[in-house]
Amino acid sequence: MNVIKVIYEGGQEEIVEKKSRFIATLERVETKEEAIHFINQLKKKYWDANHNCFAFVIGKQNEIQGCSDDGEPSGTAGRPMLDVLLGEEVHNTVVVVTRYFGGTLLGTGGLVRAYQKAVKEGLKDCKIIEQKEGVKILIRTDYNGIGKIQYVLGQHSIHIIHTEYTENVAVEAMIPLELLDELKITLTEVTNGKAEIILENAYMYAVLDNQIEMFDSLPEVINLLSNKKST
Repeated sequence: MNVIKVIYEGGQEEIVEKKSRFIATLERVETKEEAIHFINQLKKKYWDANHNCFAFVIGKQNEIQGCSDDGEPSGTAGRPMLDVLLGEEVHNTVVVVTRYFGGTLLGTGGLVRAYQKAVKEGLKDCKIIEQKEGVKILIRTDYNGIGKIQYVLGQHSIHIIHTEYTENVAVEAMIPLELLDELKITLTEVTNGKAEIILENAYMYAVLDNQIEMFDSLPEVINLLSNKKST
């Protein structure tokens, strides 16, 4: 998977259904241990609540999943909450929905709708970003080639991280993985083979406020590309 949606900043939202309060709190996590720690923190914070139901999804393919009804009727809270996370295709996320009972029973269908609505409203309060697989490259060229390189990168909306001007020009840029082969060919052609292209590292990255932010390093991607080059 080259693109995944993740929470960059967690959020919280509250809804009220028949006087019952449902407080959804969401956060980004990278491991099951982090998810459990977050859940335990919320249980301590809302120790006086009737229920602290939770769900989490972790991994690019949602390899790790978990949920709990925390005393609500089976299948009315945790699984419906998990279904919202999976349906919204948000990865590496944990959500706890805290319920303070308002005195009126909602029924199984009402509970499912309430817990799902709480998670959806909580997601709206989060800052969600798209992370892509990319390769940070270093391009070395002479002054005759820099204008052509900048034009090609601009045509593909490639973000330049840094440019250094010395005897020659060195440009660091983040290239989406799926565009790497095409851009290497194009940059070589427009500079008549004078551009040196070095693969530095691979990352999951996102563009935030027109700036590149790098997250997980992906050494296996660089290894794959290096083996591909050598063969």
